[in-house]
Amino acid sequence: MQPLTFPEARALIIDTVRAARPALGVEEADLLAANGRILAEDIRADRDSPAVSRSVRDGFALRASDTPGVLRIIGESRAGGRFPGTVAYGETVEIMTGAPVPDGADAIVMVEHVEKDGERVRVPQAEAKQFINYQGCEARADEIIMRAGQRIDYTGIAMLASFGRRKVKVCRKPVVSIVATGDEIVGVEEKPARHQIRNSNAFSLAAQVTRAGGNPRILPVARDTMEATETAIANGLRSDLLLISGGVSAGKYDVVEDALANFGARIYFDRVLIQPGQPLVFGSAAGKFFFGLPGNPSSTMITFEIFARAALELAGGETEISLPMPLAKLTREFRHRAGITRFLPARLNEDGSEVTPVDWQGSGDVPALTRSNVYLVADPNKPEYAAGEQIRVLSK
Repeated sequence: MQPLTFPEARALIIDTVRAARPALGVEEADLLAANGRILAEDIRADRDSPAVSRSVRDGFALRASDTPGVLRIIGESRAGGRFPGTVAYGETVEIMTGAPVPDGADAIVMVEHVEKDGERVRVPQAEAKQFINYQGCEARADEIIMRAGQRIDYTGIAMLASFGRRKVKVCRKPVVSIVATGDEIVGVEEKPARHQIRNSNAFSLAAQVTRAGGNPRILPVARDTMEATETAIANGLRSDLLLISGGVSAGKYDVVEDALANFGARIYFDRVLIQPGQPLVFGSAAGKFFFGLPGNPSSTMITFEIFARAALELAGGETEISLPMPLAKLTREFRHRAGITRFLPARLNEDGSEVTPVDWQGSGDVPALTRSNVYLVADPNKPEYAAGEQIRVLSK
């Protein structure tokens, strides 16, 4: 099986999961509990937005045709109230931001641009419609304002609240089973021997799954035997998505792919031209998708973020999947091996304009990962970058 490039592998995952996405079911969530969840229904406006034409500045509501000139102040309009009369020739109404625009007025002049003298005000030339949000300009009653498949963020919470939705239908969170493999792994609470390591991968993956909108289920460690690995896989395939950490390389005791074959697994690819994380497996078995993630910590973390996370989001009902990788300026020169896309720990400065590579000792160097806040994304066709050049970065 030929290895895929980073874009090829990601596109294959998205296309495959999107085409086969199962229905997870729907549940109702309270407004605050809906934050971060995926909408399972279209949301329609229950009224025009704004419901009345309103001012977007503090100033004076008037007829543009009366300007420039000196106008008589006949009252005021404030948020939560409404001027009861009509603005006629030579008249104006003092108005506050968010207040309803009085009948007859078709423009707002900002308060700092006028000269007030008692009950009169000198105003400059105004253009019709300036500083007015007209009724329904944001949304019309019964218009779809949020669509099923959209992840609800704080702006979505504001939208739902604005249109009276105290409860909303959301997609059920996908259950994601996580299996770490290897005879060398012991529990987090245990004191490992020098040849052993604690099970950090299961917990880092669980945190990533939670952040991506899934419900993590950490299963017991699968030891390096066919029987133990098959038992773990059978248990994991009862979930919506299975993540297996380790056991997918070409070593003597890497038995995951052989065990998967006993479940009739279809393997879409088993290697990607990236570093860290080349021996990555993506496939399906028993109607469920799975990922065999490389066992070194940074390989596990990175391959989840750039590949498995997309599958999880799609499985959870999200329709638009993205992986933002903005550009930042390198603070020093950087070299890497051509032919593969590399994801390496780095520090992005406070304004996001400059990035500095973090020294690290390979894909098992978790302390270096904690000192970073982004990954450099090195182009496979560009082995050398000079200081000051732009390079893509991926947020952690």
